[in-house]
Amino acid sequence: MKKRFTLKLLAASAALALCGAAAAQSSIKIANIVELSGGGATAGTNFKNGVELAVKEINAAGGILGKKIESVSNDTQSNPGVAKGLTQKAVDNEVFAIFGPVFSGSIMVSMAESRRAEVPNWTGGEAAAITQQGNPFVFRTSFTQETAMPKVAKYIVTKSKNLAIMYVNNDFGKGGLDSIKKALNGSPTKIAAEISTEPGQVDWSAAVLRAKNSGADAVFVYTNEEESARALRELRKQGWDKPIIGETTLTGQKVIELAGDAANGAVAHVGLTVDAPNPEMLKFKANFYREYKYISDHNGIKGYTGVYTLKAAIEKVGKLDRKAVAQAMHGINISAAKVPGVIMDVSFDQRGDLDRESFMVEVKNGKQEVIATLPALNAPAKK
Repeated sequence: MKKRFTLKLLAASAALALCGAAAAQSSIKIANIVELSGGGATAGTNFKNGVELAVKEINAAGGILGKKIESVSNDTQSNPGVAKGLTQKAVDNEVFAIFGPVFSGSIMVSMAESRRAEVPNWTGGEAAAITQQGNPFVFRTSFTQETAMPKVAKYIVTKSKNLAIMYVNNDFGKGGLDSIKKALNGSPTKIAAEISTEPGQVDWSAAVLRAKNSGADAVFVYTNEEESARALRELRKQGWDKPIIGETTLTGQKVIELAGDAANGAVAHVGLTVDAPNPEMLKFKANFYREYKYISDHNGIKGYTGVYTLKAAIEKVGKLDRKAVAQAMHGINISAAKVPGVIMDVSFDQRGDLDRESFMVEVKNGKQEVIATLPALNAPAKK
């Protein structure tokens, strides 16, 4: 009798476990771990909103494999330690995927936790070192510096013989400094000055004066958005009338708002811009504005397209298997014609780095204007 009762109890427990597993599979849980306060608030908020817009669209269309996405957002406070703790919590909550952090310094710390639990992790960070650790569960939503810098270097050599570089003294900035120097090595452009600045720096007078006194005929600015705006204002204040060149963080929407007229004339290489001559991009721009009542910057596009790459990978695998999805991401080619949410055709290599078209933009009358479309680095040569 006791044995029969034990067997029934075991059977009931197994049934409950199966019910629990089924319940766990009833939705696809993702964690949005981003900078909603502190120095990264602009980037993180845009990224979060992009993720949530994609989730809303996908759920309205029936979800992924018939299952809805459940998204929860958490604030890292732009603090790597907080990001690590939130990632540990997300792992404990058995999320299927993690989006964020955006800042390179935070993802460099937090991705150890998602890797340990074999949870796919999409990041907005651009530091080259992120995907040089052999982590098979981390994926970009933007170019690595090693992909972006050779593109902007081609433009720099047409404008400068002696270049001053202003960079922010963190993982992002130091990685950018190393990458642009590597890209310019052997070119006619020489480095006139390397000017280190601090995250959140307010006073840019000394940094700009160093650039002016270096004899540079152009300056490359590689800092976070708020600092870029301050740098632009100080450059104009001190009468700088030579080329100001940068990457995405020099000409973003927030930079233009903060810098005002000082942003006009700045030129940057951008992986993503809402002003790209692309119907899907213009559709995203309109939908994002309708939802949030402001124009997205590149970080909003990164979060949005990141969720759609997750969707493409899950559908390629055909089941909710985190490890299999991560494996499928390596070497995947996603066509915008088949998955419009990725906006542009995109491919991922074995390290988790992406490749796609990009753009050179110039700020004119307070707006980004695309002045050139650049092919993917590994695009097949035209015959």
